Amino acid sequence: MTNFIPIFPLSIVVFPGEEVNLHIFEPRYKQLIKECFSDVKPFGIPPIINSRMGDLGTLVKVQELVKIYDNGEMDIRIKGTAVFRILELIKRIPDKLYSGAIVNYPETNETGSETLMKKVLKSMREMHRLLKITKQFRLPDERLKAFDIAHHAGLSVEEEQELLGLTQEIHRQEYLKRHLHTIISVLKETETLKERIKLNGHFKNPGSMDL
Repeated sequence: MTNFIPIFPLSIVVFPGEEVNLHIFEPRYKQLIKECFSDVKPFGIPPIINSRMGDLGTLVKVQELVKIYDNGEMDIRIKGTAVFRILELIKRIPDKLYSGAIVNYPETNETGSETLMKKVLKSMREMHRLLKITKQFRLPDERLKAFDIAHHAGLSVEEEQELLGLTQEIHRQEYLKRHLHTIISVLKETETLKERIKLNGHFKNPGSMDL
């Protein structure tokens, strides 16, 4: 399917199924949100990375206008619904302050590997343990998808954009598995280094060697 959508470029990646809170203050985006909310229509968030807008983004819908301020600024809650690819950017739209784009929606396969996902979750919790942080997921383990946990995996914005572009769930699981393996290896090396530094200056009891 190909269609036109209004767009709201941001320096974040929103994943399908994810809920995000935003504060809206620019006039063009106040106009966009008011129209999308009143007409019950979605808009797109293409990420801005290194001052450049990519050709992938996430279609979102306004879940709630949480608060409207006296100056027209808004706190809103949005939810990602699908990944889109920009075919043509429409910078000027008659009578509108915001831009838009002609987009299509890459075909996706949401079937992953239950075994692989268990490994991903185990690695993620190991990473969180090493970092001494606690994260709770909104769904039980058996219902979690790669996009549900991606923001908890320590990915850079560039890596999140790469993950967004993977159309197969099993490929997204593999991506997270490799990433977490690398992060855990680094963290364990760091822990070992910290222990060595702690021992530095302590009295040592070296074993003797017969010559």
